[in-house]
Amino acid sequence: MKNSLIILLIALLPTASVVAQQTVQGRVEDIAGSSLPGVRVFVEGSPLFTLSDINGYFSLSGVPSGTRELTAYLYGYETLRYRLKEPVVSPILLRLNELEKELNELVIDGSSDEIFSMKTLRGVEGTSIYEAKKTEVIQLGEIVANKAANNARQIFSRIPGANVWESDCAGLQIGVATRGLSPNRNSNFNTRQNGYDIAADALGYPESYYSPAIQAVDRIEIVRGAASLQYGTQFGGLVNFVMKKGPTDRKLAVETEQTYNSLGFYNSFLSAGGQVGKLNYYAYNRTASGQCWRCNSAFNSTTTYGRMTYQLSASTSLEADYTHLYYLAQQPGGLTDNEFYADPRQSKRERNWFKVNWNLMSAQLNHSFTSTLRLNSRFFGLVAGREALGNLGRIDRPDDETQNRDFLSDAFRNFGNETRLIWNYKVGRQYSALLVGGRIYNGFTVRQQGWGPSGKEADFTYLNPEQLEGSDFDLPSFNTAAFAENIFTLTDKFSVTPGLRLEHIRTGANGYYRDTRTDLAGNVIYDSTVYEDKTNERTFLFGGIGLSLKPSPQLELYGNFSQNYRAINFNDIRVNNPSLSVDEDLTDETGYNVDIGARGVWGQLMSYDISGFYLGYNNRIGTVLRTEPDPRFNNLINRTFRYRTNIADAGIVGLESLVELNIHKLIAPAQDKWQLAFFNNLAIIRSEYLQSGEPGIEGNQVELVPRVSYRTGVTYRGGPLQLSVQYTYLSQQFSDASNADSTPPVPTAVEGIIPAYFVADFSARYALSKIYFESGINNLTNNMYFTRRAAGYPGPGIIPSDGRSFYFSVGIKL
Repeated sequence: MKNSLIILLIALLPTASVVAQQTVQGRVEDIAGSSLPGVRVFVEGSPLFTLSDINGYFSLSGVPSGTRELTAYLYGYETLRYRLKEPVVSPILLRLNELEKELNELVIDGSSDEIFSMKTLRGVEGTSIYEAKKTEVIQLGEIVANKAANNARQIFSRIPGANVWESDCAGLQIGVATRGLSPNRNSNFNTRQNGYDIAADALGYPESYYSPAIQAVDRIEIVRGAASLQYGTQFGGLVNFVMKKGPTDRKLAVETEQTYNSLGFYNSFLSAGGQVGKLNYYAYNRTASGQCWRCNSAFNSTTTYGRMTYQLSASTSLEADYTHLYYLAQQPGGLTDNEFYADPRQSKRERNWFKVNWNLMSAQLNHSFTSTLRLNSRFFGLVAGREALGNLGRIDRPDDETQNRDFLSDAFRNFGNETRLIWNYKVGRQYSALLVGGRIYNGFTVRQQGWGPSGKEADFTYLNPEQLEGSDFDLPSFNTAAFAENIFTLTDKFSVTPGLRLEHIRTGANGYYRDTRTDLAGNVIYDSTVYEDKTNERTFLFGGIGLSLKPSPQLELYGNFSQNYRAINFNDIRVNNPSLSVDEDLTDETGYNVDIGARGVWGQLMSYDISGFYLGYNNRIGTVLRTEPDPRFNNLINRTFRYRTNIADAGIVGLESLVELNIHKLIAPAQDKWQLAFFNNLAIIRSEYLQSGEPGIEGNQVELVPRVSYRTGVTYRGGPLQLSVQYTYLSQQFSDASNADSTPPVPTAVEGIIPAYFVADFSARYALSKIYFESGINNLTNNMYFTRRAAGYPGPGIIPSDGRSFYFSVGIKL
């Protein structure tokens, strides 16, 4: 497969070289006619760019014939999109107005005439620096997919190495990761919405129980591990969901979309937005309810969101948003291996329920002191809770509805501020950029576990709230950080970007847990209440550096090194689960990410990003199988159990590549009535545990690392019709560090292989002036497969993915 990709690139090289190119020259000035130096003039969606000189003049070579637009961008000024005429007559004049729009808005257009569907973040975006980092931007307006179901498999199809966990049919919780990290609720990414944290607790419990409605998302920004310097310590990097804004040319625009899925659920989406004077607003409501593919999988969900931006002056704006999510879902539980292969739609749990109540809010100030000095300060908060009720016992044991159920509840109260200041300055003839910032974050979680009522209903009450049978903990966390990065532009083609981050973290736990053991008949043979009052405080400095070389306007060579850190937390380990025991002496995880790659375009024919990476992961936390004497048999017989601990240091190395090819530029380069685009996404990864104090671990593969991840697809656009077909393949992966296989299957089904699988999806869209229709088939070939083995909720055991389903949508835009 790797050789085929190389052959394809070589074969297309001479083809790309014959694409006609031209040089565009001109001058940039402000509205008063004064020259503007340092303006970035570029072709949208490609690395083609240049900077205007001290007198405002620029020359951009290598511009493909047929390019319809140039973009000019300078901090403190409105972004200008200049429509080119054919043939181009140079010099042209670009005139920029003082800034009247949001200062940190990305210059990314989701319109259908974009040359390539995937973008990368530029070196400086608003008050963030991305120079020399591996970045991706998923433009939702360019993707034809089942957005009504938040289908992550389709949405993240162009992200090399993405491993997606599929747990429900409506995308209530998106779970994705890369580079051998766990996809569990995006917990290895710093997950944000509009630039602020949306996880349960950024330090103590970085899982995201809330996923935005993809129909309301403008784009998804992804920055790999080097994001740690600006955004925090997660190994996976950053995922930022940027929500839509209201149109600036209308006071009111309304969109509604109604979707029915053959699995048995219904999705209703309604949005409104517009511009009234200096106020821009956008709001949406998404309601989803019904049944998923398996038995006992009913759900209902409501998400409401509102955002307002007020332009106080040409240099200052205020913005606020609020999100509310509520959902209640029945969870069908897991299956054993034999049960999955006999009938993956069956369910052995009809008493398991999950409830989420999520409230997010933020307010931010954007201010431009000058055209080269800008400030962003955002406050954010979370008031939320999640509750899980059901049977956490082994899936190979029957569930008796007369027995009490496990009830776990979390209440989250978090708030914080992140402030950034960026300065664009000139040394000699080169413009550089300095970013400094700080963060303060306070989190507080109340976690409780005890017996809930018997029966089948969603009754989230404790039987003994004053003395819980499991645990009752207050879990505070506190974090302050200071960070700085600087782009040193040494020549027109080469830059160096070093960065540092200073972190102070304090986590704590105050409460008790019950250590209760029973014999096989259920009689209590040991019962003890253990009280804890712990505080873990640490301060550390870590850094990184990036290098960027642009030998031509169509090619960038980049590389970066960044240290990473992931704090353990008491909130994550104090769960009484019969399938799992946790090491009392867990320590923080440390490591680093290295990227080196090449990205660029060949005219309008091809875009590519091909890179290699190495992830060094020390003190990696994972699970192993252990044995100990079983007190139920007077310690005469051993029991086997899963044990979570710092199991080993790990090394993960891989190749990630994404190639997009505009086939219509080969077939009929002169026409613009239809487009046919192909993408090829390949990741090849090798992983190994390098050293370990646990027996049988050293030399094993790291769990959740498929050696081959391959995705490909074709998209057609012609007039009102859009069609998309994509194919996904992931090779076999292990589910635990011991590399337990499935021959014979482990009775609990928590350990074992996740077999290789492939799945195909088809989507179509037909749009008229004010009405559109969407339809498609997910899992086109009706493959039976699964992406995860769960130790607790929503299992335990194998969680089957959905079989074939059909969907149909009708939308109206007013």
